[in-house]
Amino acid sequence: MEKIVVIGTGTMAVGIGAGFIDAGMEVVFLGRTVDKAQAALTAARKTAVALAVGDARAPVSATAGSIDGWNDWQGVTWVIETVAENFELKRELFAALDARVPVGIPIGSNSSGFPITRIAQGLASRSRMFNAHYFMPAHLVPLVEVALGEDSNPAMGEAVCALYRRAGKKPVLVRKDIPGFLANRIQHALMREAMALIDGGIATPADVDTAVRYSFGFRYAAAGPVLQKEISGWDSMARAAAEIYPSLSNTHVLADCVAGIIAVGKTGMKAGAGFMEWPTELAGTERAAYERRLKAAFDVLNLDAKPG
Repeated sequence: MEKIVVIGTGTMAVGIGAGFIDAGMEVVFLGRTVDKAQAALTAARKTAVALAVGDARAPVSATAGSIDGWNDWQGVTWVIETVAENFELKRELFAALDARVPVGIPIGSNSSGFPITRIAQGLASRSRMFNAHYFMPAHLVPLVEVALGEDSNPAMGEAVCALYRRAGKKPVLVRKDIPGFLANRIQHALMREAMALIDGGIATPADVDTAVRYSFGFRYAAAGPVLQKEISGWDSMARAAAEIYPSLSNTHVLADCVAGIIAVGKTGMKAGAGFMEWPTELAGTERAAYERRLKAAFDVLNLDAKPG
């Protein structure tokens, strides 16, 4: 049985750990205290049970410990940290792992903002260190971006991707250490154009969401953009591109509509308002509906993702 060490006790740690538990792998949670790690383990087990409904799996071993007090690396195949998005904290943790974790074990960071090249800079075993970026909720979104730093070993990166495939995830290997990895770059290109259309008075925020969800977003659940154009034809795409590309937004600054709502504290559901008003009950209802839709998509897409 493969043994995974998850460092951290927050929402991402719980989701990541639940995915490995659901895949039948042994999981160790490490936190600042054993109590925090145990709480994360309990939540991860509960989440994994929800994922495994109708899926007969034998119980797997899962344990909890403190970051400072645990040092049993026997049988560990992957270490991933999910601590707070603080560069100095991550840098300090990786320096400690560099000294404590046997050299053959790869180590990942779930950081979405700090490249592994910077986190691992100067460390003796930086060749076995990678970004391993999940999307929330980590237990439902299949993608994991395994990004190489300047000194990362590509063959070991491929091995980490293979591990994720065994765990039922959909990994991609990002071969250069660039801002946003792969998926966030594509997502932000879309968001820039969407916000430009709102700024220009061409569409409302609600209409932007409807257009994406029920057109190409709907198709993307079945085929990514490259395969979709393989199906429909690159020649028609090229003709449309010649007409559309010159007018697409290429701004380097935040859209006025977003800057405006942020300036007045409307940062989304967590603040009670964004483009829309979000009273507590409505926000809870919409979050629950979002989770249900993701779970339905997960169940369908996971038919070809689950390990045999």
